[in-house]
This record gives sequence, structure tokens and C-alpha cells, in this order.
Amino acid sequence: MMSVCWCVGAGDFYADAFAPRPGDLVIAADGGAAYLARIGARADLMLGDFDSLGAVPAGENVRRFPPEKDDTDMILAVKEGLSRGYARFALLGGLGGRLSHTLANIQTLVWLSRRDARGVLSGEGECVTAVTDGELTFGAFHSGYVSVFCLGEPAEGVTLEGLKYPLKNARLECSVPLGVSNEFLGRPSRVRVEKGSLVVVWAGGFDEILRG
Repeated sequence: MMSVCWCVGAGDFYADAFAPRPGDLVIAADGGAAYLARIGARADLMLGDFDSLGAVPAGENVRRFPPEKDDTDMILAVKEGLSRGYARFALLGGLGGRLSHTLANIQTLVWLSRRDARGVLSGEGECVTAVTDGELTFGAFHSGYVSVFCLGEPAEGVTLEGLKYPLKNARLECSVPLGVSNEFLGRPSRVRVEKGSLVVVWAGGFDEILRG
């Protein structure tokens, strides 16, 4: 079972999804530090420019960056986790709030997927991940909706199995939302792309996707 790097940002935070285990790494990205403090959780590292938090935290586990930078605070946290050998990332506080930040965090998922890593954005009853030149599998316990979107260049060889609306070796484009609002059927299912990147949104939890 793989260890997970938890990256907590300043967006909408759903505490029920925060469940680190021994061996996991917890990084607060700027305003995420306030969320963790609110629930009595400790961050292994706090980083960012701290404009959302409004002050630079005290302590030795703090790394401050200038506001004028190319990376968001969330992707700084992700890069730190990668540098420490983590390949699985749970991004909390990365949905809601400013739409531009939500889109940036979805791009971060694709960035991870292109580096043989996987991240999941967790919101209220909904999760988002990305897959590049590979596949995702879901257990039979999943229910509700699942949507598949192309992000970037056309995605080739897209196959959806075990879902209400299957596809086989299809081509998805970023301008056509063909994969929206598919449904789980209470059986194992699979999303596969031969070439390109897909963003997958589903109802439910993410532990299976990250630690499986």
C-alpha cells in the first residue's frame, strides 16, 4: 500500500477526507495551515507566500516564497512531495474558491500524471484525478456519476468499460464534452486512454485510487 503526500490548500476544505496514515507526508500550502490548525492537525511542512494566511507562521518547518513566482502554492507543495519520493498525492482545499485556482489544480493533476505520479483533488462528495497514457480502475462499490474529459491535445484510444455508456477505442477532444455524466453500474469499471490525458470526475471517495 502506497504512502500519500497530503497537500492542503486554501480552497474549500472538507475535513472528513483528511485521513493521513503513518508514513504519509502532510504539507500545508499557504492558507491550508489555518484549516489544519482548526482541526488540531499538524503539518510536516508549511510553505507558500502566505498571502492567503495573512501572516508567516512561526516554526522550523516553514518555507516562505515570494508572491512573484511562476508556481502556485499547491504545485510547490506537490513538487516538494515528489522531491521526497512520493508518487501519490491527495489535494484538499483545492476546489471551490477562485475558479482560476481550481483550474490550476486540475492542471496540476495532469502535470503529475505525466510524471508517473497520481494526484486526487477531493471536494464535498466528489473527486477529480487525471490519467495519461494509462488507465484507472474502479471497484464495484462505486455508485453515482463519473465523467471523463479530454484536457489538451486529443486523447486517442479511449475505452470505458463497466459503465452505463461504454466506449471503445474512441477519440475525445477538449472542445466536445462527450464523456460527461456517465454512471457506475455496481460492477468493476475501467477508464483507459492509449495516448493523451484525461481528467476523471466521480462521486465518492479516493482511497482506492491513491493507495490501491
